[in-house]
Amino acid sequence: MIAGAGISSRESIGCFMTDTPKPIVNLLPYQKDAVESDARFRWSCWSRQTGKSFTMSLRRILRGLRRRRNQIFLSAGERQSRELMQKARQHCQALQIATRQCRDVRLDGARFSQLEIELPNGVRIIGLPANPHTMRGYTGDVFLDEFAMHADDRAIWAAIFPTLLRGDGELDVASTPKGKSNMFYQLRHNERFECRIVTLLDAVRQGLAVDVDEIRASMADEQLFRQEFLCEFLDETTAFLTYEQIAACEDPALDKDCPVDELAVIENDLYLGVDIGRTRDLTVLWILEDRDGVLCTRAVYERRNLPFREQHDLISDVLSLRRLRRCCIDAGGIGMQLAESAVEEFGDHRVEAVTFTNTIKNELAASLRIAVEDARVRIPVDDAIRNDWHGIRRGLTAGGMTRFDADATAAGHADRFWAAALALRAAGRRRVISAGDAGLIVKAPAFAAAGAW
Repeated sequence: MIAGAGISSRESIGCFMTDTPKPIVNLLPYQKDAVESDARFRWSCWSRQTGKSFTMSLRRILRGLRRRRNQIFLSAGERQSRELMQKARQHCQALQIATRQCRDVRLDGARFSQLEIELPNGVRIIGLPANPHTMRGYTGDVFLDEFAMHADDRAIWAAIFPTLLRGDGELDVASTPKGKSNMFYQLRHNERFECRIVTLLDAVRQGLAVDVDEIRASMADEQLFRQEFLCEFLDETTAFLTYEQIAACEDPALDKDCPVDELAVIENDLYLGVDIGRTRDLTVLWILEDRDGVLCTRAVYERRNLPFREQHDLISDVLSLRRLRRCCIDAGGIGMQLAESAVEEFGDHRVEAVTFTNTIKNELAASLRIAVEDARVRIPVDDAIRNDWHGIRRGLTAGGMTRFDADATAAGHADRFWAAALALRAAGRRRVISAGDAGLIVKAPAFAAAGAW
């Protein structure tokens, strides 16, 4: 039996079990409800860290074996796809299912990777990063993992339905909320779906061993806590960058974890932005690659509590790259000495020391938003980056000047946003425009109505 689930191991996976079935997985009541549900279409809005991907992948494997139907897992990016397929492999091992082979096939000009597990009865589990083009041509049941984070979610939605038409295909949609401007939010009102919301408080009441007060205090951001753990769909009218805008510039093929030595073989021009931190804040190095005018994120190095000597060495390693053309580095406060050292070592023609004033922050923030709206910057699919960028707020000082800020949390103080904005400045693609506000440097283009200006 699957402990607590009431599902016979032989009923679920037939002859692929050993002769002596034994308890394999302990499921909490809300997980048991998901695994046992017979709903064809299911919408699950679950808190972070409640076992969402673990539970839904187990559900789909069991139902796939029972229905003898291929299972297609779509994740927000390639890294997330690999993590989800790793959970699937662990389920197969725990259920004692002998997988025939695992394949990793490059698709779409080697931009995307298809991960595949083949089971003895011919059922395939196929893992793909979310892309409407890679979805076409498959038939099977579908699991959309963290669907609120999928770029081009409407195009993906249009691509998957033909997949479900044959054989009464099933669809599981699961995510944590990310604003209201996405298909995941809209589906909560679709009467065809069985809808379930599981907050962190619900999960704890049903046996999840988590200290809610500790998580709330360490996160130190009530708005994000309510979104990530209480499953609230927040109003984004006060956001400088909405989740929809951020998702539009996400690229599932990009990864922020790229070693420096791999950057050394890139032939396009590279640009670096550095936001300095030490204990409370992160030090973030953001590296952009110029691909025919589109600035693609090639690496994001995030360091906490890194001694200044090691920060200096890391910055120097990146600045020593042959194709690294220019760097903008935070020169305020604790960053002053590192900025001076970088200018002295590599020259002021390659390194610009930037002191953050309200005027400079206005310029940096405005330029980054323009680049997002013009689709000139691409970023990895990453929760920390997404929340960091979304956390920036535009307000007014006591003197009526525009200012940009974000709450300091355990995850940082919008350090990824400012590092990306500095990298964009280094690329020399900022457009300075006047909107009648001495603190806001913007030009005549029409900005998108969404978000706060």
